[in-house]
Amino acid sequence: MKALGFKAIWTLDTEFRASPGERQVPFCLVAHELLSGRVVRIWLADGAAPAAPPFDLGPDSLFVAFFSSAEWGTFLSLGWDLPVHVLDLFVEFKLLTNGAPPPYGVSLLGALRYFGLPTMDAEEKVGMRALAMRGGPFTEAEKNDLITYCEGDVRALDLLFAKMFPRIDMARALIRGRYMKAVARMEFVGVPIDVALLATLVTCWPEIRTELISAAHEKYNVFPNGVFSRACFAEYLQKNDMSWPTTKAGQLELNHAAFKDMSRVYPEVEQLKQTLHSLGKLRVNDLAVGVDGRNRTLLSPFAARTSRNQPSTTKYVFGLAAWLRNLIQPAPGRAIAYLDFEQQEFGIAAVLSDDAAMKEAYASGDPYLAFAKQAKAVPPDATKQSHKKERDRYKNCSLGVQYGMKEHSLARRIEQSPAHARELLDAHRRTYPDYWKWSDAAVDFAMLHGWTETVFGWRQQVGVDANPRSLQNFPAQANGAEMLRLACIFASERGVNVCGPIHDALLIEAADGDIDAAVKTALHAMADASNVILGGFELRADFKVIRWPDRYIDERGEKMWEVVGPLLERLKP
Repeated sequence: MKALGFKAIWTLDTEFRASPGERQVPFCLVAHELLSGRVVRIWLADGAAPAAPPFDLGPDSLFVAFFSSAEWGTFLSLGWDLPVHVLDLFVEFKLLTNGAPPPYGVSLLGALRYFGLPTMDAEEKVGMRALAMRGGPFTEAEKNDLITYCEGDVRALDLLFAKMFPRIDMARALIRGRYMKAVARMEFVGVPIDVALLATLVTCWPEIRTELISAAHEKYNVFPNGVFSRACFAEYLQKNDMSWPTTKAGQLELNHAAFKDMSRVYPEVEQLKQTLHSLGKLRVNDLAVGVDGRNRTLLSPFAARTSRNQPSTTKYVFGLAAWLRNLIQPAPGRAIAYLDFEQQEFGIAAVLSDDAAMKEAYASGDPYLAFAKQAKAVPPDATKQSHKKERDRYKNCSLGVQYGMKEHSLARRIEQSPAHARELLDAHRRTYPDYWKWSDAAVDFAMLHGWTETVFGWRQQVGVDANPRSLQNFPAQANGAEMLRLACIFASERGVNVCGPIHDALLIEAADGDIDAAVKTALHAMADASNVILGGFELRADFKVIRWPDRYIDERGEKMWEVVGPLLERLKP
């Protein structure tokens, strides 16, 4: 371990209470320095926390923890700086077992059992967590129990680190550790919410629900007696000459995924999709909002096989139906900005495949229209306005290719025959042959070698039953996740208040007078991230600034908000 070049290697754990939507309330910290044997045990509650941690946080020290964003949340709550170098054993264990789920899960106990290491009794762990969540005041015996429990986790980390160390790519692991610090900062900042409007939504949900059903029935005639009717929806589709996917039993497919796909083909059903999603899934009381009006919840970094975040779809505002994102509103004197990579997956695929025509299409600023021009489906002087239908078809083809879409699915999406969809897919292969050689080779490599990975080494193990479509999509999705992580790291380390990541985008916040400078810094961070992942190729990024009293608007939820917004304002006390 001395070969790592660090003068100190600390294993560390903290105990705290984390109420929904709130910042952490720290109780205690235990740390063990592996080279000297020094142990630090600190009670942090009741005003006992020191002004700074009792160890060096600089570049000569390495801090080892498990799901360390929790520890750094404690540091931030105490006003402490964060360490320079972090190794997160949760992330590295997730990487080690990605694609082949470990038998005991990915918790600390699961990782210890995976390696055959001794573990704390599960019931004891549950009891200690319950004690921490109960909060103070604590008796002296309870304080001692919490610190002893915390030290037990640190000793377990010692064993786990020794076992995992030979398998860790330290240079890349330290970058992933930097992201866990960025996660802690984002969870600490949170997303600003219009709490008065949310309270009205919670209180008046029955009336709003009735209004949503009434508005949807007036537009689609599919809620007779206030209940969605499959038969009425079938009549609506027939009346409007719309094709729709069906189940194996021949029934209309009515799940959210089907509506999500088909709303791209038929934008007019977007409001119905939002309505059904809200009626079926919405639990407005679950949205985790603190007393300071901030939506905070676990961002669940590295949860997906592609390493993307997977925050709760009920507790995180960006997991809810699109119209509910209108609850996002900066406070007076504040502003927020939404910054997103433009056509991120297209650009990543173009660069990694080194397809000259595809890179040219991305560089044009409108890769979908460029594809149509390259395929000679539209004239060279065609514009988005003059050839909208053609552009939309080539856009759907480009997006579908990235997800392994076949001709029948594409035909439904573009509302054309399978033969026409096949011609589009063939045009894509002719236009971008180097992309297809690279994509096919990536799938073949994964199936032959049993793994696939990103440019930064995020690896997925591949079994014999792997889905080729998922493997085809992995390079763009997973490298996109790497890129967004770097953007979050660079932006947060440069002083930008990042509220949260949203797939290929960032939400940031600043004082009204500082937002333009914050946007500039964040855009530079995103450009640097794409340059790193793509070897000097810079993806474009777009942004939109929202200043108080305006609120965030997702265009997919605009029609719904036209129904709900005025009603909420009318019902608000």
